[in-house]
Amino acid sequence: MRTVLFCEHKYAISILKPLSDYAKTTGKHDVLWFIDERNIINFPYEEEVQWTNSIQEVYNYSPEAIFVPGNIVPYYLPGVKAEIFHGYAAEKKDHWVIRRYLDMYLTQGPFFTKRFKELAQKYKDFEVVETGWTRQDWIYQNLKTYDPLRNKWLKEYDRKNIVLYAPTFSPSLTSLPHIKDSLIQLVRNKNILLLLKFHPLTDKKWVEEYKELAKQEQNILWIDDHNVTKYMLIADLMISDTSSTVYEFLLLDKPVITYKNVAKNKYWLDIDHLDLIKAYEEAKEQDTYQKERQWIIDNYDPYLDGKVAERMFVAVENYIKVHGVPQYRRLNLWRKYQSVKKFGRIKK
Repeated sequence: MRTVLFCEHKYAISILKPLSDYAKTTGKHDVLWFIDERNIINFPYEEEVQWTNSIQEVYNYSPEAIFVPGNIVPYYLPGVKAEIFHGYAAEKKDHWVIRRYLDMYLTQGPFFTKRFKELAQKYKDFEVVETGWTRQDWIYQNLKTYDPLRNKWLKEYDRKNIVLYAPTFSPSLTSLPHIKDSLIQLVRNKNILLLLKFHPLTDKKWVEEYKELAKQEQNILWIDDHNVTKYMLIADLMISDTSSTVYEFLLLDKPVITYKNVAKNKYWLDIDHLDLIKAYEEAKEQDTYQKERQWIIDNYDPYLDGKVAERMFVAVENYIKVHGVPQYRRLNLWRKYQSVKKFGRIKK
């Protein structure tokens, strides 16, 4: 099956990589990565995989399947367009917005499947299959891979635990303008190494300010790497806000602290004050939200079996057996215009 991995943003690389690895290992599928160089300057696998930055080349390739960890894909490309999501942030309204670009939604777990099947009944132009999320495959393969790096850092910095601060980039939801002094106090009063890992779309002024903080504080380390999951595996606790990384971390059965998270239902410690020392003691040392984390694991994504990518390919193959390969996606003029404006036109 000719397959396109539609990589528009840097964070999508690690989401799509398990699909690429599965195709290579099995030899069943031919894969072409689309890399949007407006957002991705250095593609780390450029020497290892077949890729292009041209939408025209994607069209000429005539894909049978396109995996999309985003909200939009050019309607005029052939192939089954399958949404694989870029996280678990159900509290963000756009997570549930149906933009009509996609033929399939490959959901992470029962919580998401139920809602998207209801939406499928309403719109009647896409299918829903529960597969799990691809990063779970990467996690399954790398659960112990970074233990040596974790142990090295603990020894080098003479710390007991590692805390990851991974805020959202959204200006209206981010904790970045508020939490800096509290992070400093936490590091100075608790025996921890603090990792700063920001979303690629974070405002540059915050990136520069927190990079400078890492230079000033010996137990704060700036991380410049596209793969946030690597540092989730290393860390003992995460601090965040309204970011989808919260759920990813909970699925590792580790405690989380958020600052003013907007989710209606919270399965972790959320605070509206800035006493991170007190919050750390409750979340990490007392671990008061262990039962709530288990609910997230069971309902958001229980598929830590290393077979998510396989299920995704099978789901698309089954769709093609029933419906064939779509040559394009029927859309209204406004959606077509948005698609062309963002990705340009092609010659047929």
